[in-house]
Amino acid sequence: MQEQQLTFHGLTIRYNSDVLEPRPWTAAQSAWAADLLSDTPPGPVLELCAGVGHIGLGAIRDSSRHLVMVDFSPVAQRFAEENAAANGLASQVEFRLARIEEALGADERFGLIIADPPWVPSTDTLKFPADPLTSIDGGDDGLDLARTCVDLIDQHLTETGSALLQLGNSTQVKRIAAHAAELGSVTVGETRSFDTGVIVHLTR
Repeated sequence: MQEQQLTFHGLTIRYNSDVLEPRPWTAAQSAWAADLLSDTPPGPVLELCAGVGHIGLGAIRDSSRHLVMVDFSPVAQRFAEENAAANGLASQVEFRLARIEEALGADERFGLIIADPPWVPSTDTLKFPADPLTSIDGGDDGLDLARTCVDLIDQHLTETGSALLQLGNSTQVKRIAAHAAELGSVTVGETRSFDTGVIVHLTR
């Protein structure tokens, strides 16, 4: 499978057609996460549905933070670890090859959690034939894994921590806010909208 390369948030990132091509707009998620780190107590950063690692690596590139990446794809793991090494960040990265709901210990806590789940409704995935189905299919309303991410944020975010969740549109934001309200301990706050996606900030 032919590999490709691009520059993302100042990093050199490699990938191929077996994984989701990094979207330039998501550099805003890296930048926002990096800004949040300046006020986040010491400790590791968690990235759920990490893919080839570009967003998480972009978040920690100018810090000494440890980054725990989670994804179930062995191809994503290979690229994420290679991308970390190529950008001088290998010593700061741990990749856990697992389903996100099975990757964390019950007592693990993180001051910053980044979550990049697939959010395309199943009926719309044919609009993106170049993308691997497992990387974009979010179920009936696009939120199957996003809800799981919020559940994990609820369980593993520190009391003063922040999370950044990537979604597709404002309707999904409202549904995720309702899900968070049902859990009762995390809240959707600021939302930043872009041409092809949305990033929401969650806190306690």
